[in-house]
Amino acid sequence: MSLDIKRPISNKTKKKTGFIVNMQQLNHNNRGGNNLFIVFFRHYYKWILWFFLSLYFFTSYFARDQSTTTTTTSLISNHKTSSSLPSHALFESSAIVKPAHASIFSGMKIYVYDLPARFNADWVTSSDRCASHLFAAEVAIHRALLSDSNVRTLDPEEADFFFVPVYVSCNFSTANGFPSLSHARSLISSAVDFISESYPFWNRTRGSDHVFVASHDFGACFHAMEDMAIEEGIPEFMKNSIILQTFGVNYKHPCQEAEHVVIPPYIPPESVQRAIDRAPANGRRDIWAFFRGKMEVNPKNISGRYYSKGVRTAILKKYGGRRRFHLNRHRFAGYRSEILRSVFCLCPLGWAPWSPRLVESAVLGCVPVVIADGIQLPFSETVRWPEISLTVAEKDVKNLRKILEHVTATNLSTIQRNLREPAFKQALLYNVPMMEGDATWHILDALSRKLVRSYRRSRVFSQ
Repeated sequence: MSLDIKRPISNKTKKKTGFIVNMQQLNHNNRGGNNLFIVFFRHYYKWILWFFLSLYFFTSYFARDQSTTTTTTSLISNHKTSSSLPSHALFESSAIVKPAHASIFSGMKIYVYDLPARFNADWVTSSDRCASHLFAAEVAIHRALLSDSNVRTLDPEEADFFFVPVYVSCNFSTANGFPSLSHARSLISSAVDFISESYPFWNRTRGSDHVFVASHDFGACFHAMEDMAIEEGIPEFMKNSIILQTFGVNYKHPCQEAEHVVIPPYIPPESVQRAIDRAPANGRRDIWAFFRGKMEVNPKNISGRYYSKGVRTAILKKYGGRRRFHLNRHRFAGYRSEILRSVFCLCPLGWAPWSPRLVESAVLGCVPVVIADGIQLPFSETVRWPEISLTVAEKDVKNLRKILEHVTATNLSTIQRNLREPAFKQALLYNVPMMEGDATWHILDALSRKLVRSYRRSRVFSQ
């Protein structure tokens, strides 16, 4: 078949112009059917052209709409990918991805066990630090859930999840001022014995719809030294439950071999506000790179374990005394005022990968420089960390100055602008009562994506 398109001879009577399409069949035996097609086309070609033009514009519109949607989806999902590059904030957008079900969490309900005071309240009574130190997320989350009338239910029969409020980080050692975790396993085990004997809900699911907080170095492994934490592992009775923990890495690790949500360490919101209120009016940041904390002049070998894997010592040796680096090994009660004066805040690993400096620096507008290989940051599904922080490999600390200079010369202003977004700061702080978008709110959002564990819902679906 060939297709010839010819302009027709002008017809002055009808004053119409158009195209005559002559279909020349190689098979002349079908000429009769072809003539019928030509007659049909001559009479209805305008309708045919209108139909195909309409179809073209209709499909083009949806193709453009789909392209826009794909681009947006790609932009949102970029925060889930890791990169070895030190600078990540390459585009402007909201630092928080809010789910469509943000206000109702898919109707999720949580029952908070009313445990005897020996598991929680007595610890706060014995020490004020229990509710304010960096491990105090266990207290803050409990209090926030008790104050939330929308998600909390007083009827355990309608609950999707059961929160077990045990404070294991409140037993402070008088020797060094840090929590002693030696009692953690026995304390939580006693709590599980109590609820399994007093209620039917633990036994029916083996605890799979129960939620615990493990807000210290290596989460539910309950030890500050990684090798010991790995050796002891997560208690067998907790392995089927959901753990809210500050420890998280993006590789296989025995201390996260349970369903878990990585949460931020606790920083008192009022202390953050006090620091902001006392900040200089001009908001000037005259410290370029800042770190205050434990740094060994020479790493101390404690049973084969080096603090910070030697990273902090390497930073001190390379940049201690440098004009643009403000490094200090001694404690200072007002060090948050130094964070407010700083452009970059170094967040190297300690015994564990995470550090409270990550939250302190971010909420006070100092760009967090995360130096902890393989760390998983809090709420990584909703908080776009690559847009508001830098990641530097542990082996690259020798090039830290060059890396920070490169960021300063390229996209520092974009990162700082993203850091100023109130929604991002809100996501890292715990409030009582809970506020929309704060740390507890993001925990509830994460739990709402685990509703497949809800015994109540599984019963409803099976009926």
